[in-house]
Amino acid sequence: MNNTSPTYPKISLITPSLNQGQFIEATIRSVLSQNYPNLEYLVMDGGSFDNTIDVLKHYSSQLQWVSEKDKGQTDAINKGLRIASGEIVAYLNADDLLLPGTLLKIAQLFMEHPQTMWVTGQCRIIDENNREIRKLITAYKNLWLRLSHRSILLITDYISQPATFWRANLMSEMGYLDESLHYAMDYEYFLRLAMKGYHFQYCPGILADFRVHAESKSQRETKTQKDEM
Repeated sequence: MNNTSPTYPKISLITPSLNQGQFIEATIRSVLSQNYPNLEYLVMDGGSFDNTIDVLKHYSSQLQWVSEKDKGQTDAINKGLRIASGEIVAYLNADDLLLPGTLLKIAQLFMEHPQTMWVTGQCRIIDENNREIRKLITAYKNLWLRLSHRSILLITDYISQPATFWRANLMSEMGYLDESLHYAMDYEYFLRLAMKGYHFQYCPGILADFRVHAESKSQRETKTQKDEM
C-alpha cells in the first residue's frame, strides 16, 4: 500500500492592496484558511494609510508583504507576478474571497491535466455584508462558462478573475498584464490567452466571491461618471 502523499504544485497568489482595511483581513483569512500545503502568498500594498498595515503586520509570519507607492492596481499585480516563484499563479483583490477548498481543487485539476495552461470556475458577487447579489449576472456568466465558446469571449467577458489561475510559465510567452489598463486588464489578458490557442479548463463549482461595495474601484468609477453627466 502506497501512503506517499501527492506533491502539490506551488501556488503563488498575489493580492494588490490600497486602503481596503475594512475587508483585507477577511481576504487574507480566506486564503490562509485553505491550508494548502504549498502556498506563496504575496500582498503588494500601494502605501495604505488606513489600518491595512496593522493587519499585514499581524499576518507577517504567514505571508509576504510590501507597502510602497505604485502606479496602480495593475502595476502592483505585475510586481507580485514578477517575484512569484510558484508554478501556478493568480491574483485576488483585497476585498474578494476564496471559497474553502479552492486551491486544492485548482491544484488537482492542473495535476490531472498537465497540458492545461489555465483554469477558471464560477464566482459569486457579494456585497459588503457578504450577501450574494446580482444573481442574474452570475447565471449569465455561468451559462457561457459551461459552453466556453472562444468566439463569445470576444464579445462578452464571462470569465471571473477571482476564480482564474494560470501556469506561471505562460508569462514567458504572453508577458504580464497591460499596465495601461486599469479596469479590463484581466479580460485583455484572458483574450490574449484564448487568441493564442490556450483554451481554459473549467473547474466545477463556486471558487470565489467578488465583492461590490461603495468604495470598490468599479463603483467609484460609476459614481464619477454619473457626477460628470
